[in-house]
Amino acid sequence: MQITDRAGYQAELDTLRLREKTHTKEGDAIAAARRRLPVVEVDAGAKLIGPNGPVTLLDAFEGREQLIGYYHMWFTGQPAAKQCEGCTFFNTQVRELAYLHSRGVTYATLCQGPYEESERYREFMGWDVPWYSAAESLDTLLAGRGPFALICYLREGDRVFETYWTTGRGVEAMDQTYGLLDLTRYGRQEPWEDSPEGFPQLKGSYARTNGRPTAQWPRVNAGRSDALS
Repeated sequence: MQITDRAGYQAELDTLRLREKTHTKEGDAIAAARRRLPVVEVDAGAKLIGPNGPVTLLDAFEGREQLIGYYHMWFTGQPAAKQCEGCTFFNTQVRELAYLHSRGVTYATLCQGPYEESERYREFMGWDVPWYSAAESLDTLLAGRGPFALICYLREGDRVFETYWTTGRGVEAMDQTYGLLDLTRYGRQEPWEDSPEGFPQLKGSYARTNGRPTAQWPRVNAGRSDALS
């Protein structure tokens, strides 16, 4: 670890800041290109199951112009502790939706499993985002993509168009944990990162701790039942 005075530290940081600004501007340019992508029409009547029974993909917009849908993986018949730690990691971090709503955007979780079982998981986790089962329409909506995906839709009248989709690390747009860790000295502490020799590295996963998705532990410790039946 190199130790310097404030002036030397600031000089190094100023050099890095130029790279950060270039990265930000490139991100803006990529977002501009994303807004100009062609779109593909999807079945607005694709069936979902919500709290009041069957609805359609169009209904999930809640009257707004755009919809962001996260396709949460599900292991039917498995207990809460065995459910997807990655999807739990990302979904846990989507909380306040008012800012999206102010731009005419609805966010919803489109679970890949049955409604009753997965809705119980949502309740256990304390999530209050809109939640639907898309199990009956996965062939139409996911079309072989996944195993999880974040997909953006646009509504024009009664027609629905898919405008963008991503999976893998692209889904990091949903979380702030990695972004904050990337600012710290030790980063994410994951083996793939380019870190100096001797820096600590994580054993296992942020997303799963002691046999459960990490975010489940505060709920269990607070006495919530994780039964999914």
